[in-house]
Amino acid sequence: MPKYLIAFVISVFFVNFILIKPANVFAMTGQASVNPNDFDGTDTERISQAIQKAKNTSNLVRIPRVNANGTNIWMIDSAILLPSNLTLILDNCTLQLSNSSRDNMFRSDNVGLGITNPEWNENINIYGIGKAILKGASNPRSTGDGARILTLNPKEEQDKGNWRVSYGTDAGNPEMKQKGDWRNIMMLIGYVKNFTIKNIRFENTHGWTISFERTIGAELSDLTIFNEEFVTVNGHKMMVANKDGINLRQGCKNFRINNISGMTGDDFIALSNLDTAPDRDKKSGDITDSMVTASRWYGPEDDIEQVVITNISCENRYRAIAIRASDQAGIHHVYINGVVFKANEGRHDAILIGGRGYGEESLPGKINTIHAMNIIGNGQSLVRIQAQVADCHFMNGMYTGENATATLYEIDSLTTSNVTQNNWIKVK
Repeated sequence: MPKYLIAFVISVFFVNFILIKPANVFAMTGQASVNPNDFDGTDTERISQAIQKAKNTSNLVRIPRVNANGTNIWMIDSAILLPSNLTLILDNCTLQLSNSSRDNMFRSDNVGLGITNPEWNENINIYGIGKAILKGASNPRSTGDGARILTLNPKEEQDKGNWRVSYGTDAGNPEMKQKGDWRNIMMLIGYVKNFTIKNIRFENTHGWTISFERTIGAELSDLTIFNEEFVTVNGHKMMVANKDGINLRQGCKNFRINNISGMTGDDFIALSNLDTAPDRDKKSGDITDSMVTASRWYGPEDDIEQVVITNISCENRYRAIAIRASDQAGIHHVYINGVVFKANEGRHDAILIGGRGYGEESLPGKINTIHAMNIIGNGQSLVRIQAQVADCHFMNGMYTGENATATLYEIDSLTTSNVTQNNWIKVK
């Protein structure tokens, strides 16, 4: 066996052996929990009442598989708000956004419409036991990010050349907002210190699956994301835009993302520190934006840094991991170990570093100290570099796509600083 294959196998085995934890860590037996079935009202109201009951007492809520209304589905009409010091256990249950909902499924309770000066939350934990599933609506009112115009027929609009569209039943209703926004994100966490989510399956969200803004200290593990670009509504395939997996935005630091798999309609994991339209006023709580907190880089406190990503297996037409920054915004100290990427239709790359079309191009060295190893992928490259990065190292990569090399530069490689490759090869 070639040396680079031996190194790859040993490294992947080591990462799996050390980092994957047995499911019984989620059991949390012996603790008194609050059950939403003990309350009256809609499913959303009962879960919210359970959270309020648990607040400052047990701080533990368990949602069971069987709903007291006789179904096995909990229908969510508006965002379930998560306070500090909450542990939420999803015990073999299914939660689904209702067709009347135009909101997140979960959101930290310190951010939202009109909250212009968010205060910090802390210590929020979400654990799945057994088969815990979070699903989008069967026929959603709104999908996509803040730049997408809603339509009942995305294909018809795209055939006309209107590409910035996404499906939603609110389309054409003059009383409803005609663009998407941050409410289409299934789980939205902002200004939180210490967040954990484990052992959950996500299906057909209305936009990004999970998005973090200005979050410090997060652990994400054992998640499955099934979030295809096209969903079936009343027997017809409809395009839903911006169906990313996991997003880290401004100010996210000290993240561990491990053992995540699935299929997405957009980037599987995206680190995005973007300051688009710098001449426009930005504020938190603005429903016209794709972020619930101000989409602006204010300084090093808004850098994305100290991020560890391991054991990723994913499929899409975009990227496994996209690292994008604009202008002075920084992304640095990112460690990636173990990615298996299947590029549908041979498109795009396992890893993108740079990003274009999101404001001013990243200044030299603002993206730095990226270390990626043990990467397998096809598509157009293992890594596409679009910015003047510094101190980036790539090791043990097997590229099986049609291009001649595993690395694709869209800038002059001489403008980068200290970029190295070792056993980063094209495999016939």
